[in-house]
Amino acid sequence: MSKRTVNILLSWLGTKDIDNMLDGEKNASISTLATNSQTPFDKIVILSNHQHKYWEKFEDFVKKRMATIGKPYHDIQVHKANIASPIDYESIHQVTALWVNKLSEEADSLSINLTSGTPAMTTLSVLIGKGKSNVQFLQATPQNELLHVDIPIDFGQEYVKSASKNIANTATSQPKIEQAFSKLTAKSVQMQNVVNKAKKIAASEVPALILGETGTGKELMATAIHKGSLRANKPLKVINCGAFAENLVDSTLFGHKKGAFTGAEKDHPGLFEQADGGTLFLDEVGELPPEIQVKLLRALQQGEINRLGDTQTTNVDVRVIAATHKDLSKLVEEGKFREDLFYRLAVGIIQMPALRERIEDITVIVNQLVEQINKAASKHPDYISKNISEKGIKFILSQPWQGNIRELWSTLNRAFLWSDSQTITENDLASAMINRAKNESFTDVTLSYDDKIDITQLVDKYKKAYVLAALKASGNVKSHAAQMLNLKDHQTLSNWMKRLNIKHEK
Repeated sequence: MSKRTVNILLSWLGTKDIDNMLDGEKNASISTLATNSQTPFDKIVILSNHQHKYWEKFEDFVKKRMATIGKPYHDIQVHKANIASPIDYESIHQVTALWVNKLSEEADSLSINLTSGTPAMTTLSVLIGKGKSNVQFLQATPQNELLHVDIPIDFGQEYVKSASKNIANTATSQPKIEQAFSKLTAKSVQMQNVVNKAKKIAASEVPALILGETGTGKELMATAIHKGSLRANKPLKVINCGAFAENLVDSTLFGHKKGAFTGAEKDHPGLFEQADGGTLFLDEVGELPPEIQVKLLRALQQGEINRLGDTQTTNVDVRVIAATHKDLSKLVEEGKFREDLFYRLAVGIIQMPALRERIEDITVIVNQLVEQINKAASKHPDYISKNISEKGIKFILSQPWQGNIRELWSTLNRAFLWSDSQTITENDLASAMINRAKNESFTDVTLSYDDKIDITQLVDKYKKAYVLAALKASGNVKSHAAQMLNLKDHQTLSNWMKRLNIKHEK
């Protein structure tokens, strides 16, 4: 049995629609399209911001017309459109986009009436509707005939043509998207690839999910995406989802009504409302509790939110960029993160590389951070501007930086604070490093009856890996590397290196 298709008509309520109804129940645009369409409409949505007293009567009028000719008439309703005026393009755009997006997902075929309403309403209906594959446009003639309107214009292409003519006037200006990403150091191939992908995501309206270890610059990337988007002149709001208790996350994101809880002395708009038209950055999104995940999914899918303690729905137009250092797919498998929310967020995915994976960028980043430290301290009368020695740079390049740029920044600040010298050496940097407790646990080993392994080879493999890592971290200073490995002395380390066929680089 084939699935029944759903056909919907969307229209603004025109003055003539009301006038003709009052003048002997004559047809006008909406009733003409509804009754004359060969394919019956399962639902008719009518938008209006005026003549409220006639809405119910007009609904009954159209329903009566439809019932008389045996067509569906139960789902015909006039909805209030919150627009500033009939010619206010911004508010009309918000309402039109909301309904076209919502109904085009609900319907197999969405028809939009271009006859009723103001020129602004018609223009925005065409611009927004042209972006949907299942939208068609209808008009009614003065003789109450139905016309299918073909609009064979690629508005995106026409816009590009028009904008191209003005390039000469702005040739000396740096493109906004380049400016937006200028703070991201991308000398390495790895980072260049990430930035190129991020620029494409910035130019779109899709949600974005930024993944990466702590300290890799996820918030900086989110800011760059916002500044490189068409929402750059609108607000960017930021929240760390793991920094609030559950009830505070709800209120912070979605707002609350006066009296919703103890201490709620007045209405408070949440970050979604504050970011309306712009971008909301959800850092550590993996920390969101299940109840908040449900509300976030609704905001993404329908553009609707409810303040805490309020039954009234608020429509918002917000682009969400989320970030986490956790493995969200693993959290989904464990039932800690909603799968449908994950796929809603993971449309534009950006994987931020760890600092150790982008060695070519480290020297540039260090110079930038040094400049910031010197600038911040320059107003102190006793401060002398400092730099890092060549061996100091080599030491920095040899470290794994598990905390990435954030750990590097913290280490540099400590080294500059503690040293009285104008040049920061490798010893200054080594003293400023924070020792990390190593997790020595490993997965339980299981073997089948006939399995065979070379235990000596396996042990040597791990020994070699750790010796090489210790030599790199110590700058090839064998005495320090031996201490790191808890060996008796550097001679013991030399014996290991000889047996493991490791050459010593000085």
